[in-house]
Amino acid sequence: MSKTLLFGATKIDETNSAYAAAESLAQFQWKNRVFVVLADRDNSRAARQENQLLADRSALDERDLVVLKVSGAGVRSLFGAADGLDGEAIRRDLDAPEVGEFAAFLVGKDGTVKLKVSEPITNGELFAIIDSMPMRAAESLKPDK
Repeated sequence: MSKTLLFGATKIDETNSAYAAAESLAQFQWKNRVFVVLADRDNSRAARQENQLLADRSALDERDLVVLKVSGAGVRSLFGAADGLDGEAIRRDLDAPEVGEFAAFLVGKDGTVKLKVSEPITNGELFAIIDSMPMRAAESLKPDK
């Protein structure tokens, strides 16, 4: 299984294109984290990832997470509000694998990619990564979260 954590204890080199803001997801910047699942409808890994994520909707809501599925050029929101998105632009911005292959990406509130996986990730792993982010730590200190 391939996991690339692009957020960590080391300083991020923002000149690296892997850390560039995903312009196709700009409507979410500073409001939501976005988890993007890329795969065709009949992909069992995508179905497993979707079912796993949607089993804990309150945790998704608590972390301001929007979940999108990109299949070909189409985009469907699995959790959260999303309008007018272009699947091809998202694929380009995320440097996604070929159409039909499974991949998932976590995009932070700052609009940069924080995680890329080629196999489904558990909710525990995903939430631990999000909860370790400085912005999430600050959010959890606010009384309304």
